[in-house]
Amino acid sequence: MRTALLSLFFLLFCSVVLRAQISSPSWLEKYIRVHASDSLLHLLNNPDSFRYQIIYTQINRDKHNRPVFTHYYFNVSDSVYFNPASMVKLPTALMALEKLNRLAIPGLNKFTPMLTDSAALGQHRYYADASAENGLPSVAQYIKKIFLVSDNDAYNRLNEFVGQQELNEGLWKKGYSGTRITRRFERLSPEQNRRSNPIRFVRGDTVAGAAVRGGGFMSGEDSVIYYQPAAYSSVHFDFGRKYLVGNAHYNSNDSLVHLPMDFTTHNVFTLRDMQRMLQAILFPASVPAGQRFLLSEDDYRFLYRYMSEYPSEARFPRYDTSEYFDSYTKFFFFKSHRQKIPDHIRVFNKTGWSYGFLTDAAYVVDFKNKVEFMLSGTIYVNRDGIINDDKYDYENLGYPFFEEIGKLIYNFELKRQRKKLPDLNRFRINYREAD
Repeated sequence: MRTALLSLFFLLFCSVVLRAQISSPSWLEKYIRVHASDSLLHLLNNPDSFRYQIIYTQINRDKHNRPVFTHYYFNVSDSVYFNPASMVKLPTALMALEKLNRLAIPGLNKFTPMLTDSAALGQHRYYADASAENGLPSVAQYIKKIFLVSDNDAYNRLNEFVGQQELNEGLWKKGYSGTRITRRFERLSPEQNRRSNPIRFVRGDTVAGAAVRGGGFMSGEDSVIYYQPAAYSSVHFDFGRKYLVGNAHYNSNDSLVHLPMDFTTHNVFTLRDMQRMLQAILFPASVPAGQRFLLSEDDYRFLYRYMSEYPSEARFPRYDTSEYFDSYTKFFFFKSHRQKIPDHIRVFNKTGWSYGFLTDAAYVVDFKNKVEFMLSGTIYVNRDGIINDDKYDYENLGYPFFEEIGKLIYNFELKRQRKKLPDLNRFRINYREAD
């Protein structure tokens, strides 16, 4: 009798869980559709054309301020390809910090000068960084530029430091099976992308006054804290699933090819993995230990600052704010019309845009109204169907899509009743402090 009751309870429990899983996506879709403008409904009614996906994560706090997450999905599919573009800079930055911590070498940290050498065709030397206060490159400086303005060269240098094999296998080990990073953002062959540059981390006092331009900088052995030789990646990528997008494309010779563009060997980063990774950074205690990144509390504070800081607030690097306006990398709510972001709202996020694809994975905090939520989305806006012609519909379709979705969820959150208001002090940052 007891066994039968337990079996019945288990079946009822599974039924409730299954219904919750089934109802979650329909709730988000219904809510968005009911409140959507005609222009947004046009996009939503054509999922095959616009390839949009949306994940909304509701966050509730218990009496100990511990977060509880409820995930809602709209048209999310790991099998529908979208180009992640600069989104791959997020895991690369995290793995670079983790690698430094794993090395655990005295004097080696994210601020240590990092000199990139060359050892193969297609590789280049990088001994200087004019955007840094000391004029020298470092992991920290590269990460700042990745989050502030999505700098491509910064990503390339960190990709070389971590290495293609260590980067991918490390992410797969943490459970990010929907992620594959095969490429740097340079014109390199697949074979060249497998080769990483030799890199030296050196004592700052030995290079502070050295000439690092022109002929380069040659450090003595006594100044090198850590030397990483050139490496070759033998990691195996499964290219069994073909990813073809568009009706035509311009190839590397600027010739129009009347065939879809083949993204089969390009970078892959699913929206689910993005959302999970964002949660692992912002709420590390909420995910299993094996899915966390090996980061110090100082690393977390560093990431939170530059994921949420605006270009106008940064000193090193300093940016022309007419080009890099404050909402430059804030798609939800703000990017569409270069809107001013209210002082009481901060967005901790990473964005990516390329080939007509726009993507944003964000954690939104409203300190004034005690509101917090996570929102991730992607859309493909390329009405002429031609890829690489630099004629995409970012301004008139893509950014308005993100703006309206963000406002709909934010307005819902403003009205939603919470049993416990969140303590958001962990995410309060003094952006006036020295970099």
